[in-house]
Amino acid sequence: MSQLYVVGSAQSSWPARECDCLAHRFGNAADHPGRRLRYGSDMTDAEWAVVRAVLPVPAWMDGRGGRPEGYCHRQMLDAIRYLVDNGVKWRNLPADFPPWKRVYAFFCRWRDNQLIGELHDRLREQVRASEGRNTEPTAAVIDSQSVKADATVKNDSRGFDGGKKINGRKRHLVVDCLGLLLAAAVTPASTTDRDAATAILPALRNRFRTLRLVWADSGYTGHLVDWAANTLGLTLEIVKRTDNLHGFHVLPRRWVVERTNAWLMRSRRLTRDYETHTTSAQAVILWSMTMLMSRRLARRTTTIRQQHPAQTATATAA
Repeated sequence: MSQLYVVGSAQSSWPARECDCLAHRFGNAADHPGRRLRYGSDMTDAEWAVVRAVLPVPAWMDGRGGRPEGYCHRQMLDAIRYLVDNGVKWRNLPADFPPWKRVYAFFCRWRDNQLIGELHDRLREQVRASEGRNTEPTAAVIDSQSVKADATVKNDSRGFDGGKKINGRKRHLVVDCLGLLLAAAVTPASTTDRDAATAILPALRNRFRTLRLVWADSGYTGHLVDWAANTLGLTLEIVKRTDNLHGFHVLPRRWVVERTNAWLMRSRRLTRDYETHTTSAQAVILWSMTMLMSRRLARRTTTIRQQHPAQTATATAA
């Protein structure tokens, strides 16, 4: 587990002042020009303050090798957020961002070293704490979503979902009661929900020792319920749809993960699976959720400052 990206209090008014990321302060990012915030996916100052406080420390600052980074961390994050939010190709990133090859290398480094997972988990803990919840969940909801795959997806990582009539991949999500992501896996669409859950639930149980209850739909019935109880100590409760219902109806507990699926589909990069590797597809899901959580935390912080300006000024001075 890498260290936290902790520096002094955030009082910058980007881009009027120099960026306070570690690449600017201790690396070579000052050799490249800054950029003006212009896109809806760009982080505001309040959002950057939230994200910067939980960023992992780069390897070159932690004595783990590598040379000092030459591009601003905030610009790199904004570039990846632009791609995820707008669904463009890597080569079509706007020219005011760093070169696309450097941004893609940054994306791959964070994917392979699980840094995006660290950032995502820290933001999730903060959101849960801000909602008055414990950082470790005790209940979760599991579901899957089949999406069409682009031509860039290889045959060995895609399949056909006979139920949804979709040729592509399937996203398996486990969320907490707030709809925040706990685990994600991307498989060929031909993978059954029970087979995917058999691989996801043990890792989930090891990460969250307080987890006791998981809600699921009828696709997870069968031996999986007994296996989860006997092997993992998890209660897998099936929320079934009654036969006398017609049309759309909100089902207890299951609507939480369905809402998370809807949140993800707001990111155009996720409306179809464009990633060659399933690890990249999982990373894009995490990036999409970090955008949602950082915005939520920034709005909450701004609201608190507006409601209690005197207390905020005192805390900042202290």
